[in-house]
Amino acid sequence: MTTSFPGYRDYPTTPVTPLQRGAVNEVLQSIGQAPVSTLDSSNPDVAIAWNTLVSSSRDIQAEGWTFNREYHVQLTRDENNKLLVPANYIQIDLTNDPSNLNHDAVIRTDATGQRYLYDRFQHSDNWYYNPYVDVILKFDWEDIPIPIANYVIARAAAITSSRITGDTTQYKMLQEREDYCRAQAMEYETSQGDYNFLGIDRSDNMYQPFSPVDMLRRF
Repeated sequence: MTTSFPGYRDYPTTPVTPLQRGAVNEVLQSIGQAPVSTLDSSNPDVAIAWNTLVSSSRDIQAEGWTFNREYHVQLTRDENNKLLVPANYIQIDLTNDPSNLNHDAVIRTDATGQRYLYDRFQHSDNWYYNPYVDVILKFDWEDIPIPIANYVIARAAAITSSRITGDTTQYKMLQEREDYCRAQAMEYETSQGDYNFLGIDRSDNMYQPFSPVDMLRRF
């Protein structure tokens, strides 16, 4: 938290890593600003670049990628039969499982800021079993794959340009860079995800595509 710039809620209170500082410097240099050796909260440009980077990372990770999706995770109730949602869970969806029939879960927040799972079907936040869920996680910067991190930086640079410089030509160039980095991120995603045009989950995928070399086999 920062007290120097109200609204910059994501400003770090712990020492930043070289990778975090490097990402901020890439954003700053993209808009023609000098790199910094520390993330000084008294510098408005640095604070804007940092928070734009954090929000861009959160927004892009919320899309759900192979690296930050987990399937069939079992949640455990607390002593009040509530399912508390960990801070690094961006999205939760009940797994397509017979035990989850007649239940529909969404994340809600109580007056203290604690997030919990609410059952819209049963109209209750009390759960009487430990459901399996599919989740999208929020990863720390150091754990984000390079193609995704490059995409985050490119988007943050374009947004920061619009907020600080207001140069339309620079903004357009940075948007083109963002489009390129998204294409690279999607290429990484399709390679890692092992998707198929039938939409079958890879754990159940028995489909074997035709290959011309099969015609040369002799049995």
